[in-house]
Amino acid sequence: MRGIGETDRRPWGEFTVLAGDGDFRIKRVSVEPARRLSLQRHGKRSEHWFILRGKARVTRDEREILLEAGDSVDIPQGAWHRIENTGGEPLVFIEIQTGQAFEEDDIERREDDFGRS
Repeated sequence: MRGIGETDRRPWGEFTVLAGDGDFRIKRVSVEPARRLSLQRHGKRSEHWFILRGKARVTRDEREILLEAGDSVDIPQGAWHRIENTGGEPLVFIEIQTGQAFEEDDIERREDDFGRS
């Protein structure tokens, strides 16, 4: 797991771990315009996303949800989900993870724009 204050670059943008302990982790996530994360699910954690800046389209199972600054959404453990930047500026949100594990290997990808599925 990334340490507090460490930033990890990804093909869609980056995230920085802000805080974490045995039962939670908080990240600041930035997604570049016209980019999206993989369609994925987690077996050991749930997530809460709070949008700070930009516009997003969230897929949660079969539902699409449009969000902008000040909006939030819950991603239950096991739900297929992704977030996409639909605006012209970076999409920035806070991700609060709760559960049993926060490692990147708790990701099952169904679709990915960058060949990681």
